[in-house]
Amino acid sequence: AGRVESRGREGGVETPLPTSGPRGAHCHLTEKENQIRATGARSRFPKNITNKRGVSMNYESALEYIHAVQWAGHKPGLSRTRTLLAALGDPHKKLRFVHVAGTNGKGSTAAMLASCLQAAGYRVGLYTSPFINRFNERIQVNGEQIPDDALVRLVERVRPAADAMADVPTEFEIITALGMLWFAEEKCDIVVLEVGLGGTLDSTNVIDPPECAVITALGMDHVKELGPTIADIAAAKAGIIKPGSPVVSYGGVPEADAVIARVAREQNAPLTVVDLSRLKVEGGDLDAVTFDFDGLDGVHLPLIGSYQPKNAALSITALRVLRGRGWNIPDSAIRTGLERVSWPGRFELLRHSPAFLLDGSHNAHGMRATVQSLRDRFPGQKFVFLLSIMADKDVGEMLALLLPLAKRFVTVAAHTPRAMPAETLAEHIRARGGKAEAAADIPAGVARAVELGGDGPVCALGTLYFSGDVRQAFARLTAE
Repeated sequence: AGRVESRGREGGVETPLPTSGPRGAHCHLTEKENQIRATGARSRFPKNITNKRGVSMNYESALEYIHAVQWAGHKPGLSRTRTLLAALGDPHKKLRFVHVAGTNGKGSTAAMLASCLQAAGYRVGLYTSPFINRFNERIQVNGEQIPDDALVRLVERVRPAADAMADVPTEFEIITALGMLWFAEEKCDIVVLEVGLGGTLDSTNVIDPPECAVITALGMDHVKELGPTIADIAAAKAGIIKPGSPVVSYGGVPEADAVIARVAREQNAPLTVVDLSRLKVEGGDLDAVTFDFDGLDGVHLPLIGSYQPKNAALSITALRVLRGRGWNIPDSAIRTGLERVSWPGRFELLRHSPAFLLDGSHNAHGMRATVQSLRDRFPGQKFVFLLSIMADKDVGEMLALLLPLAKRFVTVAAHTPRAMPAETLAEHIRARGGKAEAAADIPAGVARAVELGGDGPVCALGTLYFSGDVRQAFARLTAE
């Protein structure tokens, strides 16, 4: 058996995929964590863990344990997560959830929902993936990341239960258990739970019927895991629809909408499709986009992507469904929550002038939305793109979207085995008539893109995996 990456992807994990080298898991890693993986990653069994029982872990060894390399043979399914949670006292049974699945916009929608619920006075858990700067971002309560000491303590609690299992849990399953323990310990009123990948077999899907299931925009991604058609992908996402539990869907893709409607009928789950005809975008600049939706007028959303008002409309619709179930969420709280929301690495402006943008779009569906935002916010301008793309993505389609807006490209490889080598990506661009040069590493790429950009805009995009490194490199460069 070879080492595996637990479902290499932008987000959560479940089925193993072969990889070379230490696992380039579904999250951006700090340099320190990469060192830990390269030197210390090992399968999750007691005899192989450097920290012997009785010796307390520190933060680094706790992360090492979470990220430990496993061996091939994990079958997709919920049985490992259920076994692990049962050994920990089923903490998820004490919680109520809004469950969020979809191809793109999951994280932004989850962040909006959590911000609005918090503004309404609830204690709100938020579970998302991947992280941008630090692992702890994935598990938050009322906007506060899980503290390091709490994470270490919970890993020490999870580890004996996980190590005792014949079928060892994957990384994402371990993280899901950690999240459930923390949210229960923190006595969250409600948890906004983002699916890792798909829906049906995602480890978050062990929960009982949620207060609401939310399905964001659907597109073609992860076809290897979920199936080759949009109907297959919709069927996987629709796996989060539970008996009698309301569903709110973004809609807009007839073939997918039919699948979601069918599953909702089968599950007696009331379905609401967002009425985007009621959305009116009043305008947008580099600080906020202003929109009206269904009686909420003049909302100033600090997430400036042109697609974000649609995600906000989905969130508002879901919050009103929750209101119908007895949750006390006035429109004033929805407005406050949306106007305060923060979600790094998604069409995020790191500098106003000259503009430096950081975006996480990592498939053609997301790239199309980003390109529209670039046209809307920077009409008539050409960009220097700092680009890293995973080798398993539709590179050709993504480049076709970017080339008309490109002055030139600087390519880099994100720190994961799945990243296409920088020079290979540059060759793809040149073959399509673009100007491209490969940089040796991310700091060099950031510096070169800024230099080539001059007074014009620079946009770093193609993967969430390099967001933290780009942010750090840009901060260092501009501090000099």
